Amino acid sequence: MAAPSPAGAPVDLRMLQDALGTLFAPWLGELGLEVLEARPGEVVLALPVAPRHVHAGGVLCGQTMMAAADTAMVLAVMTRLGGFKPMGTVQLQTSFLRPIPGPGGTARVTARVLRMGRSLAFGEIEIAGADGALAAHATTTYALL
Repeated sequence: MAAPSPAGAPVDLRMLQDALGTLFAPWLGELGLEVLEARPGEVVLALPVAPRHVHAGGVLCGQTMMAAADTAMVLAVMTRLGGFKPMGTVQLQTSFLRPIPGPGGTARVTARVLRMGRSLAFGEIEIAGADGALAAHATTTYALL
C-alpha cells in the first residue's frame, strides 16, 4: 500500500485513469468513464450518456449511474490512501432525483470521502446531467480489507 496522500497534495490523474482499466471488472470499461479532476478525498469523472446505457424511457439507466458512483468512490478512497488497497462496498444507497436524457451528452460524477477510518470509509456521490442539475445522490460505506 502506498503512503496516504496529505491534504492538498497533488493526485496522479494518470494513475486513476489507468486504474479504471486494470483494477475493475472488464465490463466497467463499457461505461467510458474519464477522470476529469482529483484531489485527496475527491474525484470527478465524466460519464458519457451512450445509447447502450439509455433504457426504453429515453433516459440514462439507474444501473449505469450506480456502477459509475461505486467506481468513482473507489477512486476517491484511493486518493486518500495514496494508491490502491483492497476494499469492498458494504453499502451503496442511491436516490434518483431527476432523469438524464439520452443518448448524447455527458454526466458528471463527483465522489467525496466524508470520513476515513482504519477499517471503514464513508462517502457521498453526486451525479449531474449535462445541464449541471443534480440527477442522483448516493451515500456509501466501504470496508478497507
